[in-house]
Amino acid sequence: MAKKKAPKSKAAKILGLGMQVFGAIGVMKQIKEARGKNDKLELTDAIVSAAAVVTGVALLIRSFREEEEEAVEAGL
Repeated sequence: MAKKKAPKSKAAKILGLGMQVFGAIGVMKQIKEARGKNDKLELTDAIVSAAAVVTGVALLIRSFREEEEEAVEAGL
């Protein structure tokens, strides 16, 4: 069973989302360079990095949704 982390502020979540966007831009550049060099190892690294970015965004979205659900339950 996973430990529940301390809730992040909304500003921290938005900042995290912005960081993920910049990470995605970096990954796209990395993929483009790897394809240009025809380097399969570099391309694999870029794909794994892309998966990490997607996972990070999914976690942030889930966090936003949980926050909304808690607000609705609290009657805010």
